[in-house]
Amino acid sequence: MAENKLVIDARGDACPIPVVKTLKALGALEGAGTVETIVDNGIAVENLTRMGENKGCAVTTDQTADKEWHVSVVTDKAVEVAEGEAESATCDVPACPRRVVVQVASDSMGIGDEGLGKKLLKGFIYSLTQLDELPATMLFYNSGAHVTCEGSASLDDLRNLADAGVEILTCGTCLEHYDIADKLAVGEATNMYVIAQKLTGASVVVRP
Repeated sequence: MAENKLVIDARGDACPIPVVKTLKALGALEGAGTVETIVDNGIAVENLTRMGENKGCAVTTDQTADKEWHVSVVTDKAVEVAEGEAESATCDVPACPRRVVVQVASDSMGIGDEGLGKKLLKGFIYSLTQLDELPATMLFYNSGAHVTCEGSASLDDLRNLADAGVEILTCGTCLEHYDIADKLAVGEATNMYVIAQKLTGASVVVRP
């Protein structure tokens, strides 16, 4: 007996269209069978999987190319799809994580007593290590370049942040200007193009 199978090409369709098409096809099977939906993004795969499992179906996924997945929703009985259910399907898009960038433009925090400002900056960097949500990147430029170099009171904290996955970048031009390029002790030297990329791509920019 031939397999009852429908193939849906949903490449190029934005969510929830792949789910809508697949639900309609499941309803059209009128019995046991398979609906194989071809999609080109991971969000569609996640939502098709969730929908199929909610309907009591077995779901398998085969990635056949860099941006091509074949999602098979298999049922051993008729799937009930209420009138209007497919059209009202929604798509759960995972929230993008915040990308926090900390820019340190000075080796002192705040305006006033410089000695106090250095203590404040050290305290700020230590406090970052205690947060539940760490910044994605820390940028150091102008006199802030001194903070990532030998002799900085914040090196241990910055190394702990780097070990935890925080990207530590220091302006190479600034290191050269202050003649401390050979003293960089944590992270990497970078250029203004990368700094501009990091700042414009940030969800939140924090400047202590």
